[in-house]
Amino acid sequence: MARYGTSFLVGKVVTGSFPVGTFIINLLGCLLIGFLYGLAVRSQWLQTGGMLLLASGFCGGYTTFSTFALENIVLMQKQQYFVPLLYILLSVIAGLILCRVGIWLAR
Repeated sequence: MARYGTSFLVGKVVTGSFPVGTFIINLLGCLLIGFLYGLAVRSQWLQTGGMLLLASGFCGGYTTFSTFALENIVLMQKQQYFVPLLYILLSVIAGLILCRVGIWLAR
């Protein structure tokens, strides 16, 4: 529901061929999982079962790697090669940065 809600809200604001909804969801998921990891370093509860529940459960269900892959394939089939290349690079680089920011925020 959180993924659908985020995608729906982003879709109301931004349109175009770049899959902004999935992009934002994946980046928020990276920030959140980094933040959870940072908290787990300090919290016994998160170390035992909380990380499994929140990181694998919520973040795994919230982020959309399979959608990300499909959107890139569809864009390539439409011969829009620059958009998927940009999407992939931005997703990976920004995702890594935001995961690190999440860890930093938790400390």
